[in-house]
Amino acid sequence: MRHRITWDDLPADVRAAVAARSGPIQAVRTVSAGANSPLAAVFETEEGRVFVKGMPSDSRGVASQAREAAVAPHVAGVAPRLLWHLPDAAGWDLLGFEYVDGRHADYTPGSPDIAATATLLTRIGEIEYPADAPARDVRAAFAAHIDDTADADLLAGTRLLHIDFNPENVLIGPDGPKMVDWAWPCRGAAWINSCVLMVRLIAAGHTPEAAEDCIAEVPAWRSAPPAGVGVFAVASASLWTEIAEQDPQPWKQDMAAAAQAWAQKVLATS
Repeated sequence: MRHRITWDDLPADVRAAVAARSGPIQAVRTVSAGANSPLAAVFETEEGRVFVKGMPSDSRGVASQAREAAVAPHVAGVAPRLLWHLPDAAGWDLLGFEYVDGRHADYTPGSPDIAATATLLTRIGEIEYPADAPARDVRAAFAAHIDDTADADLLAGTRLLHIDFNPENVLIGPDGPKMVDWAWPCRGAAWINSCVLMVRLIAAGHTPEAAEDCIAEVPAWRSAPPAGVGVFAVASASLWTEIAEQDPQPWKQDMAAAAQAWAQKVLATS
């Protein structure tokens, strides 16, 4: 987790801008999960709780918040609703979301959260990539790990992809699971979301075969072309291997091993 900036650390003008949108703030709790936003906190207001995240407007990552704001209206049914976006509040870029009283998903074998996440996956797979959102083609995202352009074209599609099913991005709450952190949306084939989740499941302790069973009823996965799945599996293994080599944190090594195991299974059965 990156260093968090607390509410009291923010300039008075920033705090006033937030209060103008959320109403009087009664209490603030800093959130520990997540890695991208210097500010991440839950605000208690007269009208309820609001989750706020943000960063200085001149930060390198500020474009990710603009993407998240652009996609937000289209994912309202599967993600917390965006209440407001302040792109330049006294030098800060801030997003305010409805608060979801939930916990992070558990992907370990036997967890009921897996079925809930598969249902969420199905709902996300039905969303067309919004024409008014910044276009980021999944083929470009994985281009460095695919040798043949024709192979990359097997990943093309018109559906919205999240491409990071980290369990911290799935909140299990009373109204069903919600997907958070839409900072890096992609456009591509709907079945790719299933592949991304599968690698996470394997890293959580599933065998490749068991991970595929977990998402067997997801419509997009059932219609996935074997050739395309093979291309993505190899590209994913290459990507995670590179990530783990550049920064060998244990969880990244686990992801690299999971992606490699799934790629081996896919290639052996294709």
